[in-house]
Amino acid sequence: MAESERGATQAPSRPIRVLVVDDHEVLASSLAMVLDAEDDLTTAGVATTLEQARALIGTTEPDVVLLDHRMPDGDGVAAIPGLRAVRPSVGVVVLTASAADHVLLAAIEAGASGFLSKTRSLSEVTAAVRAAATGESVISPELLARLLPRFGRGKVQAAGELTDREREVLGLVAEGLSNAAIAERLVVSVHTVRNHIASLSAKLGAHSKLEALSIALRRGLLPDL
Repeated sequence: MAESERGATQAPSRPIRVLVVDDHEVLASSLAMVLDAEDDLTTAGVATTLEQARALIGTTEPDVVLLDHRMPDGDGVAAIPGLRAVRPSVGVVVLTASAADHVLLAAIEAGASGFLSKTRSLSEVTAAVRAAATGESVISPELLARLLPRFGRGKVQAAGELTDREREVLGLVAEGLSNAAIAERLVVSVHTVRNHIASLSAKLGAHSKLEALSIALRRGLLPDL
């Protein structure tokens, strides 16, 4: 069986663990019930304050955090670096009632995997969790295209720290392509694409595909975008 076929058919070894962080208890409980109803998802915990979230993230070991933007004890987006300091591998999806560009840009630059409007359907929430757990960007290509011009562009630098292939992969990320779509475009396996993204993210000190893209743009490593 081809490598890409093995990756497509391999079942997850355990359910994706999700920490729900939202000060609206009814919404938080509803999200937890929806997650627990899915065979491949489970609620690792529910926090109604950022203080609780920081305490729970280390003990519940979530794969993904669903994080409300506005919390009673602070800004959810501003709290992302602190949460990631406790569990660097976690994917963070910001739940927001605001689609303001500055909020979304701040979420990306803080290391969020993406964001989800609170007006979206519950099926879109579960899809976003699955995407974040596999390292995907939780953002539509249209929204990404709108945000790209807002990233600060640095003076063009030599891109010696990135290989030509890694720059190519980042360029496709900027087009809003999923890992599977990038693999198809480059005629490689999804596993290979994930390895490239992990490598370039490590080189750039990024915690997500979107953060890697924002860093590369600020450093002028992708001047043609």
